Amino acid sequence: MYITITALQKMYGSKPLKLNAIVKLVKEPDNRYDTEAIACEMRHFGKIGYIANSTNTVVKGCMSGGRIYDKINDEYFAKIKFITHQEAIAKIMSSDEYLKEIENPESDIHFLSDNLGKIDLELIEENFKGDSNDS
Repeated sequence: MYITITALQKMYGSKPLKLNAIVKLVKEPDNRYDTEAIACEMRHFGKIGYIANSTNTVVKGCMSGGRIYDKINDEYFAKIKFITHQEAIAKIMSSDEYLKEIENPESDIHFLSDNLGKIDLELIEENFKGDSNDS
């Protein structure tokens, strides 16, 4: 399952982005512009943008923030797969990919969250079945 990360130009632009970098997805239910807002954060930079949630900003083939809002935990992770000047496209990690990152002590995932053991992997498995094979 792919998502579009947008609003990059309002933060750091595309500078912090690199292929396969880990992005933390954080729900922002109190966001005054969008109650289904999901912020995107990266190690060393903090918030870099948001998951696109408008037909005008979601890249074709990607899911909007509203469509995945109830399918992920309050905090979860994705990996950047494509980068443009305006947006990035990231793939939401499968539970297997997530567990593999946790096994790597050098992974950015350890620097992005203190709640790694509290992630509900059953929720991820249920919502992203068959999505772990495409990298």
